[in-house]
Amino acid sequence: MRNKKTTLSKQNKLFDKKLFFLIIALVVIGVIAVADVSSPQSLNNYGDKFYLLKEQLVSAGIGIVAFLVISRIKYTFWQKIATPLFFLSIVLLIMVLLQRFGFSALGARRWISIGSINFQPSEIVKLSLCIYFAKVASSKKPPLSYFIPLVLISGLIMLQPDLGTTLIILVIGFSQIFVSGVNLLYVFGSATLGAIATTILILISPYRKARLLTFFESTADPLGKSYHIRQILLALGSGGVFGVGLGSSRQKYLFLPEASTDSIFAVIAEELGLFGGLAIILVFAFFIIRGLKIAKNAPDTFSSVLATGIAAWIGGQAFLNIASMVSLVPLTGIPLPFISYGGSSLVMILSACGILLNISRFTNHEQK
Repeated sequence: MRNKKTTLSKQNKLFDKKLFFLIIALVVIGVIAVADVSSPQSLNNYGDKFYLLKEQLVSAGIGIVAFLVISRIKYTFWQKIATPLFFLSIVLLIMVLLQRFGFSALGARRWISIGSINFQPSEIVKLSLCIYFAKVASSKKPPLSYFIPLVLISGLIMLQPDLGTTLIILVIGFSQIFVSGVNLLYVFGSATLGAIATTILILISPYRKARLLTFFESTADPLGKSYHIRQILLALGSGGVFGVGLGSSRQKYLFLPEASTDSIFAVIAEELGLFGGLAIILVFAFFIIRGLKIAKNAPDTFSSVLATGIAAWIGGQAFLNIASMVSLVPLTGIPLPFISYGGSSLVMILSACGILLNISRFTNHEQK
């Protein structure tokens, strides 16, 4: 009995150090990337070449504090508040659609403004969905307990409209449903229906349809619909194997749209070349592996499904962003986790990583 208590005590003190330092490294890489890429855009839009960098530093500071604090909160706390947190996130998604609370930018209504604070409820939803589905799995509820909330959340996000975030929500949801032991017929059936619905939504939207056609005909209309992807490919091609050198990108000087957000990987690949781009991909691959190992060795169903959802969220978002940069998939308009400019995304991702790190304290360390 004494040895068992000693083992549990050690488990409560230890955490996944590799994951911890990896997360810190990703935040540092992100700050350096935003500092490098954002200055032309900041100077052009705000008259201060450090404007976006200063905002990102504030977000990184808040995110790191949240990460460290949450990593000390036992993961079971989130199971207790999973349901109210999830319904709060739904309320926020509804609020963003209302003229009084939400505001539009870049053709979409995705932000809520409260005083001087602007944030994206869809980023909060990603974390609340991970927690809620983990609770559903631990309670062994029927399949509809997964699919009804998933359809509701996806529908509200599509009203903004935001197909990229909807895809991430579906990646999170289906990964957690899959590991929860739901009958595979339900999983594959709903996935098929989701794919059909997504295709219909793309075809009935002129903007999304244009992006899809541009993906298949990237050489057409180089100064119009194909401009963004052509500038991305120019950046990648200019980088070659070794890159043009850190800070020497030409595409970031207002040639490449959304250089500090959605397209930041293209600038990294331009400056650091093929090897730099592969290094970023390997870092994310290592993160996914660590996250899934924590999920595999987690002490209970709730923590295992929650860790899986967080790993799927960050890994899936990184894959979709990078895949769209190298023309494997159409442009999705989602940020690269940790690295792209964006306060809401960075803070929520670091909060999720705090939970993941806390779960690692209670895993079986002998199996790592």
